[in-house]
Amino acid sequence: MRGIEQIVIIVLFVGVIALPFSRIIEFTHSKQSAEEQKLTQQEIAQQQRNEEAAQLQQLIDLILKEYSPKKMEFMRIVLPALYKVHTKLESDYKRVKNAIVNDNDYEFIKMMKKEYRVSSNDDLLKAIKPHPKSIALAQAAIESAWATSRFYREANNLFGVWSFDKNEPRIAASQSREGQTIWLRKYKDIAESIEDYYKTISTGFAYERFKEANLITDNPYELIKYLDRYSEKGQEYIDLLENIIKQNRFTLFD
Repeated sequence: MRGIEQIVIIVLFVGVIALPFSRIIEFTHSKQSAEEQKLTQQEIAQQQRNEEAAQLQQLIDLILKEYSPKKMEFMRIVLPALYKVHTKLESDYKRVKNAIVNDNDYEFIKMMKKEYRVSSNDDLLKAIKPHPKSIALAQAAIESAWATSRFYREANNLFGVWSFDKNEPRIAASQSREGQTIWLRKYKDIAESIEDYYKTISTGFAYERFKEANLITDNPYELIKYLDRYSEKGQEYIDLLENIIKQNRFTLFD
């Protein structure tokens, strides 16, 4: 019996000693696995960014060779900033959509509702979804005369957005209306102008039908029908948008 007791004691002793070491090894492996997974995710994300950049460059190479020097300069200026802004807006939209479906991420939803000045989830989705890049490109081309207008050159204002706040950076238009000075917003860079343009449409009451349609379709030719209130030209403005999108093959960037 004494021999069996000694064996049992030895086995228990070894077990007690080995247990912490096994946990250390398990923790080490777990930590290594997490780090490897994190590294893999980073590598995948970087690979995706590289692929997107390569695809964008291919599109630029394909399109720009058909453009005039003025249009080439416009695309060189606007495209990178537009992609950056649109990617961020698309990410926010997907996050909001997932949060609503899964009933979580409440603070983010609350913050977005405040930012877009809405109270319901449906209105938030309608406001936050970014419309196609082809429409933004066409409107920027029209409103800034392909990035040659004074508003663009002096204020980075690509979309002819007016200013009604005397405390914000702005410049005066050369013409007045009914004796009143027309002011346009001044931006620090192109990206800020594009962000404000999307926010103007997202929060503007005049674009309710446009936002409703944008939730249903990504077809720019269907969506531009609801931008008749963006310009005083109405249907003429819509026809011009359609022609510019088609002639310049802007849908390739969607």
